[in-house]
Amino acid sequence: MFFAFLLFAILYLNKTISMKAIKNKVQLIGHLGADPEFKILKESQLANMRLAVNDRYKNAKGEWVEETQWFSLVAWAKLALFAEKYLLKGSEIAVEGRLLTKAYTDKNAIKRVSTDIIVSDILILSKKNAVAKELV
Repeated sequence: MFFAFLLFAILYLNKTISMKAIKNKVQLIGHLGADPEFKILKESQLANMRLAVNDRYKNAKGEWVEETQWFSLVAWAKLALFAEKYLLKGSEIAVEGRLLTKAYTDKNAIKRVSTDIIVSDILILSKKNAVAKELV
């Protein structure tokens, strides 16, 4: 009986710990729509990027449809320096991060909402673009 309880507790705790680890986690693979916009701030560095992620599926008529979703990426500190040094428009990258949604009022007094991905990891998948920037 004790062994069954112990096994249940271990499995339950493992599930709880692993589920907590994936809260607000995003992983995407796509291509950069432009070179990263790099900024040096008082205490850190910032890189803003736009990532295009393509999706392909069959519609109700059986025709293939291609869609592109655009995501705003924000990288800080060392990741911003990495992005500025190695990434170019068209680079294929994999990113991991978390979602951050902000509400604001624009200059025309219209309420807007934007969602950014705060990047925690970047992996370059296209070697050609990374090497090309180093040589420039």
